[in-house]
Amino acid sequence: MEKQHITKNLSIKRNNNKTLLFFLSLSILVIVAFILDIAIGSANITMGSFIKTIFGQITDESTKYIIFETRMPRAVTAIVVGGGLSLSGLLLQTLFHNPLAGPYVLGISSGAGLGVAIYTMTALTFFSIHPVISAAGQAVAAMLGAAMVFMLVLVFSWRLVDTVSLLIIGIMIGALASSVVGILQFFARPEVVHRFVIWTLGSLGSTAWIHLKFIIPVFFLSIVASVFLLKPLDAMLMGEIHARITGVNVNGTRLMMIIISSVLVGTITAFTGPIGFVGMTVPHIVRLISGKVSLKYVLPGVLLIGPSVMLLCDIISQLPGRAETLPINGVTAFLGAPVVIFLIVRSRKLKTNI
Repeated sequence: MEKQHITKNLSIKRNNNKTLLFFLSLSILVIVAFILDIAIGSANITMGSFIKTIFGQITDESTKYIIFETRMPRAVTAIVVGGGLSLSGLLLQTLFHNPLAGPYVLGISSGAGLGVAIYTMTALTFFSIHPVISAAGQAVAAMLGAAMVFMLVLVFSWRLVDTVSLLIIGIMIGALASSVVGILQFFARPEVVHRFVIWTLGSLGSTAWIHLKFIIPVFFLSIVASVFLLKPLDAMLMGEIHARITGVNVNGTRLMMIIISSVLVGTITAFTGPIGFVGMTVPHIVRLISGKVSLKYVLPGVLLIGPSVMLLCDIISQLPGRAETLPINGVTAFLGAPVVIFLIVRSRKLKTNI
């Protein structure tokens, strides 16, 4: 008996060491990707100049501006966007028990797009607005549009028992918002439509430190709220009936998941535009790499792999050494679509894990 106890303790210790090594490796990956994202870009800055500028040994104002006011806010935005969308995707996949659910499944991003469309295709069509005020107005319009859809989803969430019906309603709300956007585009001026289309492609470079002061607190509050939901979420992985038997307040947990996902996605979309595939694919990447299903392992995993993936996409989108910048949605789709195809092929096996 004592020998079995010792063997069990050694096995637990080995598993804990593997888990610690896994998260340590992911943390190093985020740091390396962050440094590379700041160091690499269209402007030619040598690694020596980059290191000296970071440590304050170079006083060249143009280099300092590029690193601290352009590349660093962009890299921080990539971390927040990657982590936030991945967290939202994890919550929604747990909520709907659907491996292909993502942050946009409730129509929140479509609502944000509708808010921006109304603003850009009405206010900017009939009035001349200062660029700074215009950018701020666009962000506010996106958040208001996301909040509008969020309120609709909340109303339906109280009336619907099953999450599948709520999923369908979210898709229909998104389709309705997209149809209104299409009508607005038909009547708007070409240059205004062009501006809106650019926003829909997604961008990490449009955010500055002043925007991050708003985005980062929302991101960290969402993480804290999700940590408090870990035990109920793990119970819901086994189904709502099992969760109710174990004493979980399923309706309250579901409401909190919707609030966290909606606020997080709405805020990110307001400042960066809609960015696809990251939230849907990263939770599965974490499960495949770690071999874990419990959210106490998957949650910190998505908060590390999500930023790494987004930083990698940002590096690729900047076309290092060239002046052009690719739309970030094009890069995330290029990397994410093969993962989605792989997930569909393995869908039967995935359903048993979620």
